[in-house]
Formats: sequence, C-alpha cells, structure tokens
Amino acid sequence: MTRNSLAEKNCSLARALDVVGEWWSLLVVREAFFGTRRFQDFVDNLGIARNILSSRLKRLVAEGVLSRAERADGGVDYALTPKGEALMPVLVALMQWGDTFANAEPAPVVLTDRATGTPIAPLSVRAADGRVLTPQDMRAVPGPGADAQLRARLMPRSSKR
Repeated sequence: MTRNSLAEKNCSLARALDVVGEWWSLLVVREAFFGTRRFQDFVDNLGIARNILSSRLKRLVAEGVLSRAERADGGVDYALTPKGEALMPVLVALMQWGDTFANAEPAPVVLTDRATGTPIAPLSVRAADGRVLTPQDMRAVPGPGADAQLRARLMPRSSKR
C-alpha cells in the first residue's frame, strides 16, 4: 500500500506524522532512546525485517532525527540528534497511554529518574502557570502559520456569524 505524504498539510501534527508516524519509525526511535546504536541490534531488539529497518533508518537520518557515524571497524552507529531527543515527551506520553489503555498487564517498561530511581510522573499538559489542563480547558486558535482554510475552521463560532 502506498502512503501519501502529509508534508504539505497546514498542520504541525500531520507534518510530524509524515516524519515519524509509521510505527516502525517510532519503535526505532524508542530503541535509540534505550541505547541501541547498531543495525543488527535494532533488528534483534525489534524483530524488524532488515529492508524495512534500512528504509526507516535512512528516512530518520534524512529527516535529522538520527545521525549516522561510520565506526573504525567498518560498521555504522546511529544516535539520536537533538531533534530526535526532542521526541522523548511524545514517546513517554505514548508509553504511558499504552500502559493505561492498551495493556492488560503491568507495564513492561518503567521509566525512572536516573538520580533517584523513582518512576517518573505521568505526563500532563500544563498552562503557563503550571495548572494541569484538560481538553475542556483548551481551545485551538489560528497560529501565525495558519492558512485561510484553517483560520476559518478555527474561528470561534460567534465570530463566524
């Protein structure tokens, strides 16, 4: 099945999904967070076909999520770039969501604070003053990059009359 690109959409989420929205891509990034660096280790840890892994690694390197470095022994190491490291909250949120809603068993991985050894707190969306926000506390408004169609969609209903 051919996948259409979302890169031209006037939506930050769609553009992000164009880069990392395929499930193997996020699992490769997760493995890189866990310290995996070598191609064969990605294959072994993920159970992914070599051709699919090769394709995902090439894309993640091209997008600047991973870096690729030749080793002295002729092999290659992959590492997260700052752009890749910035995906940490996304992965943590998905893991925590999965622990709550997609697992019938206890969490398979517990993320802990390296300094204290205690589990990290659940992620939440917070206001600038630190208050936890629910979906009902937020609204989407047009940003500086919104096109006319998005602006029209996001205008408050009272303004549309």
